[in-house]
Amino acid sequence: MGIQLGQIAPDFEQDSTEGRIRFHEWLGNSWGVLFSHPKDYTPVCTTELGETARLKPEWDKRNVKVIGLSVDPVDSHAGWLRDIEETQGVALNFPVLADADRKVSTLYDMIHPEADPAVTVRSVFIIDPNKKVRAIIIYPPSTGRNFREILRVIDSLQLTDRLKLATPVNWQPGDAAIIVPSVSDEEARRLFPQGWKTLKPYLRLVEIPKQAAE
Repeated sequence: MGIQLGQIAPDFEQDSTEGRIRFHEWLGNSWGVLFSHPKDYTPVCTTELGETARLKPEWDKRNVKVIGLSVDPVDSHAGWLRDIEETQGVALNFPVLADADRKVSTLYDMIHPEADPAVTVRSVFIIDPNKKVRAIIIYPPSTGRNFREILRVIDSLQLTDRLKLATPVNWQPGDAAIIVPSVSDEEARRLFPQGWKTLKPYLRLVEIPKQAAE
């Protein structure tokens, strides 16, 4: 069985472009995004790593640490990182695991024999400060990941951890959220004195200021 939502993210120790990393220790009290790449010098992933580096202010604002993974060794990563800086116009500012022995890939079920037993699938794991896996997204090799969507998921998770809310379809910070059905109207009046709009007894929309959602 693969990784399940809500379980503790498996800990590991592995080499990286920033030295040996003990994963849980490295995460500390931060949120984490662990995302894998099939191997070095792949074109789609080259663009993704550049975008991840550009988004550093957004990760920092949300207390998120990002870490990549590829099954090639550190010396291969070094050459790829130079290519990324040259083609994407930004230097990497986060570690990339060198999972040459497939230890982390196996631990996180990133190797799918039906896809290609020689490479990892392109997985994203969002992990909270309690080290619990909160979201898993898997992409096909031909489709670049949408890191703005990953940020949106983190925004939703952080908001709904703070308040008794869920976020509706296409939600963005500042949009109305849903009061969860387990909250009575009486409790909702205390939690959301600004009031809400009831579409159905189970569907109550409440406006949340953008600053409260970030």
